[in-house]
Amino acid sequence: MSKRDYYEVLGVAKGANADELKKAYRRLAMKYHPDRNPDDKEAEDSFKEAKEAYEVLSDEQKRAAYDRFGHAGVDGQGGGAGGAGQGFGGFGDIFGDIFGDIFGGAGGGRRGPARGADLRYTLELDLEQAVRGTTEKIRVPTWVPCDTCDGSGSKDKSAPVTCTTCGGAGQVRMQQGFFTVQQACPTCRGAGTTIKDPCPACQGQGRKQSTKTLSVKIPAGVDTGDRIRLAGEGEAGMHGAPAGDLYVQVLVREHRIFQRDGNDLHCEVPVSFVDAALGGEVEVPTIDGKVMLKLPPETQTGKLFRLRGKGVTSVRGGPPGDLMCRVEIETPVGLTSEQKELLRQFQASLDSGGSRHNPRKTSWFEGVKRFFEGI
Repeated sequence: MSKRDYYEVLGVAKGANADELKKAYRRLAMKYHPDRNPDDKEAEDSFKEAKEAYEVLSDEQKRAAYDRFGHAGVDGQGGGAGGAGQGFGGFGDIFGDIFGDIFGGAGGGRRGPARGADLRYTLELDLEQAVRGTTEKIRVPTWVPCDTCDGSGSKDKSAPVTCTTCGGAGQVRMQQGFFTVQQACPTCRGAGTTIKDPCPACQGQGRKQSTKTLSVKIPAGVDTGDRIRLAGEGEAGMHGAPAGDLYVQVLVREHRIFQRDGNDLHCEVPVSFVDAALGGEVEVPTIDGKVMLKLPPETQTGKLFRLRGKGVTSVRGGPPGDLMCRVEIETPVGLTSEQKELLRQFQASLDSGGSRHNPRKTSWFEGVKRFFEGI
């Protein structure tokens, strides 16, 4: 039975580089390996065929001979001659090279003590605190270095010793069916060292659970979603490894007067019917204090007034935003009989003037009338 072209077997072009060959073989090996397809002769043959093709094409000299003479150029050189009949000899090294990143082998090496985990803390602030900046104390439950062993994990504070299981390599080889793979040493967990006499206070971890109090400086202008990084204030690492970082997430509470939109602030300003009609001044609150807002005569409800520079200066710099004041005309309540009568007289005087006193009302009713006439 004639052999298939090796490039066709791997599904690559003749000019494929080493990475492309490795990627193609990896895909086929994962698909057809006997451990994944027990008692499947067809899958086993496909695996052997892919293995043979990769062995030849990944070797520069064999590949050059194959490109020039075809299968005849490599038969008898260990790649093609009875390649499929050689079983899985030598596959462990090839497999380890290709799949080392999955199983932690092939150059993984000893890892050493792992850095501590990062932490996140949500800090709620009032709008005034976020705008002006503040300093807040927070309590964070976390892992801290063991004060009994000074973070070493050893009872007598001695240095760790070489792991006897892996000889300090941090990894061990394991045979799993046809696989020969490397993985992290189960004794030292990849560190390459172990604690001979563990500290009883932390059971050899070099850290213990505690709650620490930190002072966090909040810069002016922060907003919900902003994050402050405190380097080294996360969880302590094991056996003296560096600590992680603490990320303080800002959450600004809802304010009873202002709503923030970027660097601008918005608020509603209730005004009396008389002030809106005749004009006048109303007192308006800002983050920095009170100011007087001048209302022109005949101000309508919903009118927006912009107070420039009365908003927020962003934590990222730039000019301050503005304060947007939306006028809400307040209907008087709790009227006396005399006040009601005065309003009736006032309304009568408006009606006698025609539509010029209520142009929006007149325009609206005319539109309604045209709508019903068109039905």
